[in-house]
Amino acid sequence: MESIQAIKQRYEIVGNDVKLNRAIEKAIQVAPTDISVLVTGESGVGKEAIPKIIHSLSHRKHAKYIAVNCGAIPEGTIDSELFGHEKGAFTGATATRSGYFEVADGGTIFLDEVGELPLTTQVRLLRVLENGEFLKVGSSQVQKTDVRIVAATNVNMFEAIKNEKFREDLYYRLSTVEIHIPPLRERKDDIHLLFRKFASDFGQKYKMPTIRLEDDAVQLLVKYRWPGNIRQLRNIAEQISVLEGSRNISLASLNSYLPNASNTNLPAIVEKEKKKSDFSNEREILYKVLFDMKGDLNDLKKLTLELLKNNDSEKVQEENENLIRKIYGKEEEIYTEEEEEVTSNILELPESYIENPSTSPAIGDKYHFAEEIEEEETLSLQEKEIELIKKALERNKGKRKAASAELGISERTLYRKIKQYDL
Repeated sequence: MESIQAIKQRYEIVGNDVKLNRAIEKAIQVAPTDISVLVTGESGVGKEAIPKIIHSLSHRKHAKYIAVNCGAIPEGTIDSELFGHEKGAFTGATATRSGYFEVADGGTIFLDEVGELPLTTQVRLLRVLENGEFLKVGSSQVQKTDVRIVAATNVNMFEAIKNEKFREDLYYRLSTVEIHIPPLRERKDDIHLLFRKFASDFGQKYKMPTIRLEDDAVQLLVKYRWPGNIRQLRNIAEQISVLEGSRNISLASLNSYLPNASNTNLPAIVEKEKKKSDFSNEREILYKVLFDMKGDLNDLKKLTLELLKNNDSEKVQEENENLIRKIYGKEEEIYTEEEEEVTSNILELPESYIENPSTSPAIGDKYHFAEEIEEEETLSLQEKEIELIKKALERNKGKRKAASAELGISERTLYRKIKQYDL
């Protein structure tokens, strides 16, 4: 069995971090077996090195090794790419084609960004993992393949499973052994080593002296969060090597190449768009409540007129009373002629007044009641909102996520409303 140091030299892996060494050690240990491996880690940490190590140390090393970027293949053609297709299976299929699983028979397939696979393809992949069987697109003949599958993802798989974007049974099949590659910000002692390696490589490539960082620039380099990890560090080293005239890089020069370098100690950035979206959802539910109230008042007006016209019919009266109870609950209100006039005026209000009260016409004879009932309307709006929230929670058995989806608001907004109204 090769040592960790020998593997690092062969694949040009730089760093002495404990977590990195453990990941390489696990790859060496699992390589002689045929079990599936899932490599996890953020984008740009170098996950593609692990499947190469596993393949080179396995008994399949003389067979084919195929790397497939699942996120780069369109959803409509990924089944054809992985499993092949028969002639005439779809428009443009002018000949029978072998897929990657057929071509790599006896070897290793690396499925990068496996979290991006469509659900239908996940079902096909699960069958391959379970018994090595697959069907070409447009074929009914079962074929067998003997491949070792190594997958990688930067997606939080448990979140994807929770959101029904990834099959739980497939996850447990793929992750028989899980190897995690730490992000660069957790390998602080390796950051400067990597930068010097890249600077040396680019100095030779572009035939110019190697750049060197001053002490204060090294401190900034180590403190930076590196959201793009090793890939970002490599790009920064290349930019500085090409663009800087001086080969000694100062703090100010390095700072100009690092996006948001002044915010390196902030744990997170609050997205403004999310806040805007929450406000928009809240406004929409308020509009919905207002229009529902207007609809209820319309129904009341119709019922009142029908009661007046058919007051000698007990059957009609009974039906109308039931409808009134349905709309207003057990407490029935008998409107006087004065209140009826107020109701009529409310129904004649333009929708623009409801959506934006600031655009309402000046208060005249027709809208003389507005000031008197403003407080009552505000109270009714709050009561309606509380009623809608209660009903949504009851229908969804207290599950806030389902209730918020039904109401058309975010779960966080619903939680705030529940706390506000002490529900």
